[in-house]
Amino acid sequence: MVTLAIQAGGQSRRMGSDKGLVRLAGVPLVMHVHHRLRRLADEVLITTNRPEAYAFLGLRLASDPQPGAGALSGLSTALEAARGDRVLVIACDMPFVHAPLVAHLLALAEDHEAVVPRRSGEFEPLLAVYHRACLPAIQASLTAGQRRVISFFPAVRLRPVDEAELQRFDPSGRSFFNINTPGDLREAECLLAEEGGQPPPGE
Repeated sequence: MVTLAIQAGGQSRRMGSDKGLVRLAGVPLVMHVHHRLRRLADEVLITTNRPEAYAFLGLRLASDPQPGAGALSGLSTALEAARGDRVLVIACDMPFVHAPLVAHLLALAEDHEAVVPRRSGEFEPLLAVYHRACLPAIQASLTAGQRRVISFFPAVRLRPVDEAELQRFDPSGRSFFNINTPGDLREAECLLAEEGGQPPPGE
């Protein structure tokens, strides 16, 4: 069973609002991600510090018990809440994620505990697949005061996915385009126009 866990932590200082609810072509960013990946998962959940703000979407919500504790805490929340053994974790601000790339990551995760893209030598831990078996290592890192997602990687069976392999499934690299500023949002509007300019249907 696969769980899609969309990470929507909360207020973004640079955007001036909750990024997951920022609208691209009239649709919240979180729903762009949902639309592109929902068919790859058996269940969908959103992890957020503001569940009341996301309730109108009608999706399952998981609230981080330690708001502000960082991405590693959010990952722990996602794995604890997931019903699936494999958990596809993605940030809410990646509206151009390519389903074929994600399907490849999920296939690799059948034999590894963490499957994480690596670009220019840096891991992309918020577009990755984690097995729930990672939870003890994650919780040990949190107990040790760690906040970086990659802190637990040495303790699990990790499968890095490097650029040449990523490009086979997403030659443009747009899966990793994320929206942090109003300028990024304007660029996303242009990219969406290149794709035909249509928001997710029915959402």
